[in-house]
Amino acid sequence: MASSPKFASKIGLIAATVGSAVGLGNVWRFPAETQANGGAAFLLIYIFCIFLLGIPVMTAEFALGRGGESDAAGVFSKVTPNHRHWRMAGAFSVLASYLILSFYMVVSGWTLEYLIQSLSGNLYSGIHAGTTGEEAMFASRMADYIASAWSPILYTAIMVIANLGILLLGVQKGIEKMSNIAMPILFIILVIFCGVSLTLPDAAAGLEYFLKPDFSVVTPRTLINALGQAFFSLSLAMGILVTYAAYYPPTTRLTRTAVTVSLLDLLVAIMMGVIIFPAVTSFGLTGSSLKGSTLVFVTLPEIFARMDWSSFWSALFFLLLTVAAFTSTISLAEVSVSFVRQRLGCRRRTACLIVVLPLLIFSPICSLSVGPWSDHTIFGLTLFDLLDTVATNYMLPIGGILLCIYMGWVAPRSFLEAQVTNNGSFRSAVLPVILFIIRYIAPVLIAIILLAPYF
Repeated sequence: MASSPKFASKIGLIAATVGSAVGLGNVWRFPAETQANGGAAFLLIYIFCIFLLGIPVMTAEFALGRGGESDAAGVFSKVTPNHRHWRMAGAFSVLASYLILSFYMVVSGWTLEYLIQSLSGNLYSGIHAGTTGEEAMFASRMADYIASAWSPILYTAIMVIANLGILLLGVQKGIEKMSNIAMPILFIILVIFCGVSLTLPDAAAGLEYFLKPDFSVVTPRTLINALGQAFFSLSLAMGILVTYAAYYPPTTRLTRTAVTVSLLDLLVAIMMGVIIFPAVTSFGLTGSSLKGSTLVFVTLPEIFARMDWSSFWSALFFLLLTVAAFTSTISLAEVSVSFVRQRLGCRRRTACLIVVLPLLIFSPICSLSVGPWSDHTIFGLTLFDLLDTVATNYMLPIGGILLCIYMGWVAPRSFLEAQVTNNGSFRSAVLPVILFIIRYIAPVLIAIILLAPYF
């Protein structure tokens, strides 16, 4: 069986793991969820959920990955050879991550197209800032760029091929080196936009909404949504963290790494809030426009249109978004690459081709399902929305529950203790807390995420 490669440096493994977590969920889902759930009150609950749910479950995934030192399914057989059937839980996560990758690649193609259209100036051609119908014009551009037949397919294919290029280079020369370049770029762009946003007129009003909590708006739905955002924004139960942890050196301190990754992921989300809410307030745009694709592809271009150097700021933002999407798709693809490589015992090159080449067919079909084929639905959903719903709303929470049951009750406690303490090289005061949470609290919280739509 193929052995696992290792990250070459501590900075590299942090950059790669943060890159796997920091993605479109932080950049557009977090501001939308914050706006829909009361602003700062949601932010505080979200932070609490990251510490209560995110860090313990992430630590458990890291322990499983490094201790098993295999792919997201094979680790279960390695840790508990007498319970080999549990590898099906890992295979479940691999399948979920591949389904997410299939439509995520389409979204990454959209961001690349908007980057190109911003650089060329076509995005703002013929649009005059502040005029009546401006929002409708950007919505029309969004339809032209996203829902047309061939343009989204082209850019999706470019992103698929770019992913293949990085994956073929391997863990150190590909994923780690790319992350070491991409993540500093992402944070530099975020800092620039935070500075610009805070200098806008009426920025204080937007910051107050984002940072001054009003707990009177909190409902049970707010708590559930904060739980869901924490779960998805940290890439829990996708197989990514288990796969990447198999590349960690034995000296890596897993709990400290989980805290670092979670805090950096949280920092990106907060910085996005600092960027979005002052800008929306300053330009008098309605909160109802802060919704997923509308926020990114309509509302933000409206904001950039009212600024000097519109195309420059727009290009810089969509560069940020493209980088975030790229690091996410790379990490999602690596889950399947590791799985195929270990299960088939093949070379990495072969595994990459087996995983990535089908996306040149499947992802364009997903793209067409939100364009010319949008009237062809399955259970009333387009293929794109069906994959999103099945993978993120059902498969990931189920995978998360299975992971917690396995690490809390099936895997030996001595295994978790050995991984958290690096085989006893130091003492861990938080180990009993982590074990208690993944045994009793995390499965219940994830089950609430899973069942919430039915209440």
